[in-house]
Amino acid sequence: MLHFRQIFSKVFLVSPLSLFFAIYVKFFFILSPFFVLSVFLSLTKEMSRPAMGKLALRTTVAILIASFVLFFFGEGIFKVLGITIDSFRIGAGALLFLSAVSLIQDKKIMIGDEVGDPAVVPLAIPVTVGPATTGMLLVMGAETKELVEMVVSLSALFGAVVSTGILLYLGSYLEQLIGKIGISILTKLTGLFLAALSAEIIFTGVKNSLTL
Repeated sequence: MLHFRQIFSKVFLVSPLSLFFAIYVKFFFILSPFFVLSVFLSLTKEMSRPAMGKLALRTTVAILIASFVLFFFGEGIFKVLGITIDSFRIGAGALLFLSAVSLIQDKKIMIGDEVGDPAVVPLAIPVTVGPATTGMLLVMGAETKELVEMVVSLSALFGAVVSTGILLYLGSYLEQLIGKIGISILTKLTGLFLAALSAEIIFTGVKNSLTL
């Protein structure tokens, strides 16, 4: 009986929690929330705080929809196109590395004059869910097979997107607290994390391709 309890505790308590945290951290940094925050603040500098809060909420919903769609249809897209997960993992890792370099170099994207609600374009797509994020969501969705892992992954993705939304909602307060320089430093740290993550992803893809 004691042995069964130990197994139950290990499988259903420790493993899902550790898996949730690991996937949450990856998703959180892949979304590049501090870079998104800097773009959000530049777009909303003429807005009132209530208006900024509403825009942050709409942006969060748009990111959720885009992320979940990509996560669910990853495996189907690979089957239709005849692309292996490992080859796509290498490509997505390369794009993620380029995104990391852009964050570290603090390159600005061209926003332009947007017509309509900026929650979807440009904030959700392509600022948050850009090419690198799209590739990673497709890969991670295609890799997730088991039900428990699927539930944990979707929960972690939901938590990462909501965390990004909270940062946007509190954007004006965070800017006052740490300033633009602080946000820039956090953006660069995100880039360093993404560079390491991209290297791991590319290495895994190459290793799996060579062992086939």
